[in-house]
Amino acid sequence: MSSIYIPGQKLGSIRTYESGPGTYVRGDCIFASVSGVLEETTSASGFGKKKVQIIRKKDSLLVPQIGSIVLTRVTKINTRFATCMILSIDETVLPDPFPAIIRKQDVRKTEIDKVEIWNCFRPGDLVRCKVISLGDTRSYFLSTAEIDLGVVYATSIAGEVMYPISWEEMECPKTKMREHRKVAKIRLAGQVEAAGK
Repeated sequence: MSSIYIPGQKLGSIRTYESGPGTYVRGDCIFASVSGVLEETTSASGFGKKKVQIIRKKDSLLVPQIGSIVLTRVTKINTRFATCMILSIDETVLPDPFPAIIRKQDVRKTEIDKVEIWNCFRPGDLVRCKVISLGDTRSYFLSTAEIDLGVVYATSIAGEVMYPISWEEMECPKTKMREHRKVAKIRLAGQVEAAGK
């Protein structure tokens, strides 16, 4: 899932890359404007730069099913649930996201009554979830109650990508400030592995 990029995620500097389809430039940086997979190509400009673009895999028949592992982006939270958009299903990027929610009772298996959504997720977080119900007409219901489910990407208040230090905390490499999250225990090459719960 490390190759999946979401709108607003930084791709590189304009000093190194040229902006291609599915990206935009702000200041000196290039960002993704759509969800998809990063692709680097040789630029036709002749300045020795590579062009970066985001490729959206088209699969209109792909929809979440009960038991599907999905990657979501949190859009807002309240005391009862986190509202999300499903960006990929079983590592396949969706051309258009599906709305979903993670209810308070589906965050963890234990101590459900002590769960506070604000201490588990924040808007902008990427969260690995399992589809547990087709929900209602507006949203799928998701769970992060298993050890390998939870936040896999988050930025700090300072705008830095944080790394997990436990199953419930992530740390900003710049400020060393810690923020609460429900962290996923993931095993991907080159990534920090955090103890899950």
